[in-house]
Amino acid sequence: MLRIPQALRLLHINLVLLKHGLDEVVVSIPPLGPLRALVRIAPWNWVKRHLPPYPVRVRLALEELGPIFIKFGQLLSTRVDLLPSDLAEELAKLQDRVPPFPGPEARVLIEKAWGRPVETVLDAFEEKPLASASIAQVHTAQLKDGREVIVKVLRPCIDRVIRRDLELMYVFAGLAQRYWPDGRRLRPVEVVREYEKTILDELNLQREAANASQLRRNFKHSDDLYIPEVYWDWTRPNVMVMERVYGTPVSRVEELKAQGISMRRLGTRGVEIFFTQVFRDNFFHADMHPGNIFVEPSGRYISVDFGIVGTLTKEDQRYLAENLLAFFRRDYRRVAELHLESGWVPLGTRVEEFESAIRTVCEPIFEKPIAEISFGNFLVNLFQTARRFDMEIQPQLVLLEKTLIHIEGLGRQLYPQLDLWTTAKPFMERWMREQIGLKQLVQRTLHNWPTLAEELPDVPVALLRIVDQLERQATLYPDGAAGDLKAIRNRLNDNNRRLLATFGALGLAGLASALLLFGDPWTELPWLLPVVAGAMLLMSFALFWRCLLSALP
Repeated sequence: MLRIPQALRLLHINLVLLKHGLDEVVVSIPPLGPLRALVRIAPWNWVKRHLPPYPVRVRLALEELGPIFIKFGQLLSTRVDLLPSDLAEELAKLQDRVPPFPGPEARVLIEKAWGRPVETVLDAFEEKPLASASIAQVHTAQLKDGREVIVKVLRPCIDRVIRRDLELMYVFAGLAQRYWPDGRRLRPVEVVREYEKTILDELNLQREAANASQLRRNFKHSDDLYIPEVYWDWTRPNVMVMERVYGTPVSRVEELKAQGISMRRLGTRGVEIFFTQVFRDNFFHADMHPGNIFVEPSGRYISVDFGIVGTLTKEDQRYLAENLLAFFRRDYRRVAELHLESGWVPLGTRVEEFESAIRTVCEPIFEKPIAEISFGNFLVNLFQTARRFDMEIQPQLVLLEKTLIHIEGLGRQLYPQLDLWTTAKPFMERWMREQIGLKQLVQRTLHNWPTLAEELPDVPVALLRIVDQLERQATLYPDGAAGDLKAIRNRLNDNNRRLLATFGALGLAGLASALLLFGDPWTELPWLLPVVAGAMLLMSFALFWRCLLSALP
């Protein structure tokens, strides 16, 4: 049941839709079907209006409806599985720029967050915003020690506005899931739920500051990407203070060329940064549109605005990497199998048919420069093909899709001849080798060593309890249990011999691999100690097991 404020907001939304000639949207929901005739005879339809194309009308309506609808439209622009390509392209034009709120009001919000006057922290504060968006606006300032900073402050009452509109979005999504033929497969409620997490995260500037700090650590000594420093002493949930950076907006291609920056290197570097964030760090900047990216004279990227970041589960990360590599190698059979293994398509799907459909979509795009490939159109064709096989869309991959499309647009703008596939393939192959190689095995063992060291000493106690239970069983049922107990003892003795040999080999292999990977054993002693101690502990455990078994009746 809608509350009165929600009902009024819903009425306003419908009026905006009608204003932009989107009558069909208002009456497309079956419960509102009876209103279709009334809409047709409404006064605004008495005279034929000259309206822009449908996609343009949708974009204009979303811009008028405000911040959350603008951002939701931007998100939907990446969901080429949901929208026609012309509508997706138009929604990508949505500009997250709204009129600023007054500078004195921003000053009041900052002073309330800090609990002190601005002048006690800053030597200078520019009340005219440097930039203004739907969630927050940015002011330039200078700290007492002379460092130039930007102060980002949330818009007043924005939390209430967003939560109100989110509730209505859930209503719309529920109706779509119930009445839309593709509602179950496309899961609109889950899409809104993922969007809710994203938009609410943007309302906490301390979270954005933490994202920036993590990215800065990941690229601390990088020549490819620079992340500004966060000043935590003056960062609050609704106020963030960050180092001010200078660079040329990445969209000003002619200025970059005039500075002697290689467009080819810049385009390649952008792709490498993306894949590094996704696969090396599993923490990627998911709002990499041109307005958030600048370039230093040296050609190094500068990134800002970290309200939206993405991560993947280890399983999704691995499946995504294997899928991409299979695409690069044109191994469409493996792509089809991976979709089945990951549960992205139903288990009853015939692999041969799915493989053939994927080949039909992918084969034409290989070995073409990025100027001749539209990744958006590729995704449209791929998802339309997957729809035939009842493929369910994975909401957790929405941010990744959005970022990929931004990367495509950036590469097309900087260096149209860039071959995305050739650039990405060596990176993916190297990452896969690292994931399954000896070095990764040793590193994971070292990482898990504290847990192993804590749990292994308790294993003998658990074994003693098992032996006690076996002895009680033999006492209660001497005739029936004796033979079983003897068979168990013989089997465990056989397994123990194998375990002892395996643990010994693992210990030697671990020691040898550590020497190969980490160099001189005396200078790298801290690395070697857990490996050697682990091997010795495992061998001791195997010997203890052998002694324990010899005591069995």
